[in-house]
Amino acid sequence: MDDTAKLILLTTTHRVAPGLLSWPAWEALRGAARVLAADPAHPQLPALRQAGVEVELVGQDSAPALARLLTEAAPAVWLGSPDGDPGLTDALARIAVEEAGKAPEIEILPGSYDLPGARLLDLVSVMDRLRSPGGCPWDAEQTHASLVKYLVEEAFELVEAIEEDDRETLREELGDVLLQVFFHSRIAEEHPEDPFTIDDVAGDIVEKLMYRHPHVFGDVEASGTAQVEANWEQLKAAEKQRESVLDGVPAGLPALAYAAKLVSRVRRAGFTGVPDEPYELPAELTPESAGALVLAVVQRAHDAGVDVDAALRAAARAYRSAVRAAEGLTTD
Repeated sequence: MDDTAKLILLTTTHRVAPGLLSWPAWEALRGAARVLAADPAHPQLPALRQAGVEVELVGQDSAPALARLLTEAAPAVWLGSPDGDPGLTDALARIAVEEAGKAPEIEILPGSYDLPGARLLDLVSVMDRLRSPGGCPWDAEQTHASLVKYLVEEAFELVEAIEEDDRETLREELGDVLLQVFFHSRIAEEHPEDPFTIDDVAGDIVEKLMYRHPHVFGDVEASGTAQVEANWEQLKAAEKQRESVLDGVPAGLPALAYAAKLVSRVRRAGFTGVPDEPYELPAELTPESAGALVLAVVQRAHDAGVDVDAALRAAARAYRSAVRAAEGLTTD
């Protein structure tokens, strides 16, 4: 009979509710002669004890406990800690050297897995730590108003990364924008009269997306993008109870983006009560005529399927590069 000791290293994730383990994990736990763990605060311990699985706590120095397993042929389970048990690898290596020929057979058994989006739970935890007593003083002092400038900056940096097709920066800037959403949501939890959480924010947007996509989550037919957009605007108008096709366009948008959004709303609604601005360069530019000319360009760009805001940024970057080249400087 093979009397080699067997050690099962059971790994779990703290991002899944305690007790939600795979069937092979439960079989290993119930069939083990001994279940050991180093972390007395391991999130799985209450669930295991409730299920009748006794766990022996061995402290942070795992080498002695592992050495004892060499005298047992029955399988034992080591319940991996959330921090990865930093000393475990060294302990196993030391035993392999000092107890040559007696080291246990080792099997790594994943007991639970992270689901897509699970790392967002870590961000919730980090934000809570930063805002809580003993966290970061700067983060604790921030308000919705104080963070507005950072939200705007991060959004524009994300736009730049997209337009420059810089995927490394794109990933970073997406994280920075995501942080702003979590930061504001964490601040909102502390409101004395009307608090809400990141779960409320996520729940609201899920409901909105499902409501505005009846062709996906309902029985509405949509033959193409145009019909999808029309359905979206119709549902949004009913939801917001808007009187004008322009209601809901934020006036705080940058001027060019604001004009483009207004034109887009008018075109999408098929509204013909206002004629287009004449597209011609006046003999003398005044604030009024310059504004009318830019608005005319915005209208023509929309009709041609051109994102006028992105087009102007691209032209500005090309202009900047040309100036730097004329100055004998390298472009960036």
